[in-house]
Amino acid sequence: MKSLLRNKEIFVKTRTAVPGPGKYRDLIKGCIAAMEEGRPADAQGQTLWDAILDGEDADRVILSNPHFWGSQRMALSDNQLYPHAEQRMSYLKQLFPQDDLHLHLSLRSPVGFIPALLEKANHQRKRELRRDNDPLRIRWSELLLRLRRNFPDIPITVWCYEDLPMIWAQVIRYMGGIEPGARINGGMDLLSAIMSKEGMQRLRAYMHQHQDLNEEQKQRVTLAFLDKYALDDEVEEELDMPDWTDSIIEDASDAYDRDLELIDQLDGVTLIST
Repeated sequence: MKSLLRNKEIFVKTRTAVPGPGKYRDLIKGCIAAMEEGRPADAQGQTLWDAILDGEDADRVILSNPHFWGSQRMALSDNQLYPHAEQRMSYLKQLFPQDDLHLHLSLRSPVGFIPALLEKANHQRKRELRRDNDPLRIRWSELLLRLRRNFPDIPITVWCYEDLPMIWAQVIRYMGGIEPGARINGGMDLLSAIMSKEGMQRLRAYMHQHQDLNEEQKQRVTLAFLDKYALDDEVEEELDMPDWTDSIIEDASDAYDRDLELIDQLDGVTLIST
């Protein structure tokens, strides 16, 4: 959200608005809660936009919420990712009946996704997650196919959590409807978290001196700098999963890579990759 908000002035050129999350997260949450209980939403359509935009005029609006499809507890059940996604998307379509929805979603290897879900879970939830979910059987393609089948009119753009530091600028441009290669703010925000200060300074200086590089060339340069200046503690994940062997982790990672190859071929789905 910080990176998106830093580009509000640039997004104006594409008539894109980035309202602060405080303006809509609770509002939309309340509307969905009412619909789940069979009651009419407090607001929808233009009334809802008036509350969210607060007088701002836009053709495209970026709304971000890690819990649009439910709480963290609802993210994974019996090897199925976001089992309530279709119902929640149906509610969003009802809330914005005259608008074209476009879904942007970050994917993550089950090897990293499951431990992340366990971080704040209570002991009972941790036992349930470990018992009922197998990293070898979890597929993002299954979720995306469900969404495409139920909402063929909603285009989907996805990317890999693991690639984000490399492609963050591209993700921001996709969300904002900005042309590839156009100047934005914060394109290296995530890189600075995994690269030393010296490395970032040298990388920024190099990029400044070679402003004619295309995206593919920029990525190759960035990978070269990461190879030399990456912060090991930030790029290596510690997995607190004693029941996972090295073989399970390797097989699950391979399955994730194969799943991404399938996702890259899905109609209506755009995969931003390195």
